[in-house]
Amino acid sequence: MIQTSVKLTLEEYLTYNDDTENRYELVDGELTPMPPATGKHEAIMTLLLIRFYMEILAAALPWHPRPSGIEFQTAPNKTRRPDVSVITDSQKQAIDGTAAVLSSPPVLAVEIISPDYRATDIVDKWSEYLAMGIPEYWTVDWDTNAPNVTVRVLVGGVYQETVFAGNQQIVSPTFPNLVLTVSEVMAA
Repeated sequence: MIQTSVKLTLEEYLTYNDDTENRYELVDGELTPMPPATGKHEAIMTLLLIRFYMEILAAALPWHPRPSGIEFQTAPNKTRRPDVSVITDSQKQAIDGTAAVLSSPPVLAVEIISPDYRATDIVDKWSEYLAMGIPEYWTVDWDTNAPNVTVRVLVGGVYQETVFAGNQQIVSPTFPNLVLTVSEVMAA
């Protein structure tokens, strides 16, 4: 992972413009470039957005699925941009017309593991999402010999995780009626 030598506060980051179309996360005050996703990465992200949206509509929940444009402040000078987030109605209203950076945890966050950022997606974000109190955090590991979806549920201040693979149905406390297998996710 390449980081810049520029140190910024969160406030400076929110107005930062380097006249490029580069996307960044703020990690300990440093700009960390977020490279474009692969086509497979985007396909999985789109599938999950649609499926979460369908579950939200069916249950008439006051939630909103969002792609990787929303960031969450996980520490004073640190933001993370999950591939998919599910936010509350009040969070949606808070970012309408302003920078899409929230300091409260989303209902659910999903990271689609990038081969070059495996440690960041699994280790770093795991600890930051835990500290932030994100109630449900998924990782989708598609670029491996054993593709899987890991669902982590916050219970008593720790994540309990379940790994799903193959034709197993993914079990989500956030979306108890979701009917989706790992194979369907990987076929996106």
